[in-house]
Amino acid sequence: MDPQDTQLVGDERPVQQVRAESAALVPAPVLPVPAAHEPRPARRRWPLLLLLLIVGAAGGGGYVWWQRLHPPLPPGISFSNGRIEADEIDIATKYAGRVAELPADIGDLVEAGQIVARMDSKELQQSLSKATAQAEQAQHVVDQARANLAQLQSQKTLAEQEMERTRSLLQNGWTTRELADQRQQALDAAAAGLAGAQARISEAERGLEAVRHDVALYTVQIADNSLIAPKAGRIQYRLANVGEVLGAGGKVFTMLDIGYVYMDVFLPTEEVGKIKVGSDARIVLDAYPDRPIPAKVSFVATQAQFTPKTVETRSERDKLMFRIRVRVDPDRLAAHADAVRSGLPGVAYVRWNPDIAWPARLQAAP
Repeated sequence: MDPQDTQLVGDERPVQQVRAESAALVPAPVLPVPAAHEPRPARRRWPLLLLLLIVGAAGGGGYVWWQRLHPPLPPGISFSNGRIEADEIDIATKYAGRVAELPADIGDLVEAGQIVARMDSKELQQSLSKATAQAEQAQHVVDQARANLAQLQSQKTLAEQEMERTRSLLQNGWTTRELADQRQQALDAAAAGLAGAQARISEAERGLEAVRHDVALYTVQIADNSLIAPKAGRIQYRLANVGEVLGAGGKVFTMLDIGYVYMDVFLPTEEVGKIKVGSDARIVLDAYPDRPIPAKVSFVATQAQFTPKTVETRSERDKLMFRIRVRVDPDRLAAHADAVRSGLPGVAYVRWNPDIAWPARLQAAP
């Protein structure tokens, strides 16, 4: 034994004994014991099952609610999606010129015949003034020719009377043949002068007519420089500004014809064969699902064609379809001109069986 181990400490115990007692007081490390796998309690699956039940119930309720709002259509009514459209009309210049005034602008609702733009027509105004003055001068020439004609007519009448008296005197031997010849010569000269006066009047009248045509031409050209709306509609685009110089045919505005509003849709062959021009129809816009718009079929294509890209599914795009045009009633458009829009998506319903009544949701409001 080491002598140091026999050395006494404060409590007179050997150091080796103290070390042994201290080691006994330190706890031994506890090694983890692998626990046995316990199954997940079944109660943890109930929230997931409950959630699935709630989702299923909501889906079923939503389907029932949708079926009530959109019941299936009865046989005899076809439908397809499309966009409401209106014919576009370009308002353009007839002659080259400078834009002087634009009384209308984008979004304005204009009436048929309303002036929407004016072109600079100062040169035409000057030409019109000149032609008007020439027409007045030509009228004076015609008046003078007519006055001359009246004078020559009087002279001829006098020559005829003198010739008649001379013939009577010559038959009784109271005058000479020489005087009769002089009277006949005077009568022939008066007749020739009268014919010449009549020719001059015709010439003057033709000159007056030509100048009047110039006046009318300049008047029409000036009127054509005032651009008007050919139909009632709404200004959609403004393509020129005041001061711009445009060539002949230069576009100033593009307007929508609110009197011709339609929707083009595509239907399969088996349905198109039953649809006729004039068949009753309804248009339901996505923006106004509760306001069906009365319409009529105005066109049925005679040749099949592929459907446009607006059709949603590929299987539908692969089918050959016929284009159908459904036009809105013009009288209803006139009463709701301020509500006419172009490009709004919707659905067109066509009733090809007139014995079938429209469903309640497609009944048109009066």
